[in-house]
Amino acid sequence: QKNSCVLPEDLKNFYLMTDGFQMTWSVKTDDTPMPLGSMVINSVSKLCRLGGSSMYTLPNAPTLADLEDDTDEEGNGDKPEKPHFDSRSLIFELDPCNGNGKVCLVYKHAEPVVSPDTEIWFLDRALYWHFLTKTFTAYYRLLITHLGLPQWQYAFTSYGVSPQAKQWFNMYKPITINTALLSEEADSFVNKLDPNKVFKSKNKTPVLKKKPPSQPPGSQKSHTSMASAKTSSLAGNSSRK
Repeated sequence: QKNSCVLPEDLKNFYLMTDGFQMTWSVKTDDTPMPLGSMVINSVSKLCRLGGSSMYTLPNAPTLADLEDDTDEEGNGDKPEKPHFDSRSLIFELDPCNGNGKVCLVYKHAEPVVSPDTEIWFLDRALYWHFLTKTFTAYYRLLITHLGLPQWQYAFTSYGVSPQAKQWFNMYKPITINTALLSEEADSFVNKLDPNKVFKSKNKTPVLKKKPPSQPPGSQKSHTSMASAKTSSLAGNSSRK
């Protein structure tokens, strides 16, 4: 009511479920936990407007609108029109990004009345705008899939993440940071599974035992005759004695 604007439906449903969101996670180095990931959605009370007040407490201090770079051409080609710090746009901070910038909910058309269409933009520390998503739901998915890694929003800028942040990406999100490699070699990150081997039957083939070769009938007869001859010779020897 104060800013004469209505929250987008997906963000309103989010705030009806929970008043903001914050999740942090750490890694253990030398048995010492070190905070690494941070995912934040400001509560309604911290959904502060940007550009409406002076940056300093000094009289006649410049505002964000005074520092805005008007020389940058907007809306060229497929690039969306960038937000403005003056009365043309309404900008609210969703995530302070631990001082690395700000993720903002932007109403780009605030004159003569506020348009209900909103977008999510990233404002870096040099006050340059970078488009993220058209809806809050899409941004929330990005936040979760990037695990809240440090400076993950800079992956959507022209200059990318810092070398230190890239090391964390290589460890926890290698596919995200190597998108160029993924586009060049489509099968480099794809698991190649042979369904014939995966679903192969485990029933063992019965082993056939080899039968001993059968003797021909002639050999059996000769063996019998030899046995009878030995028996008769033994009987003859015993009678002579």
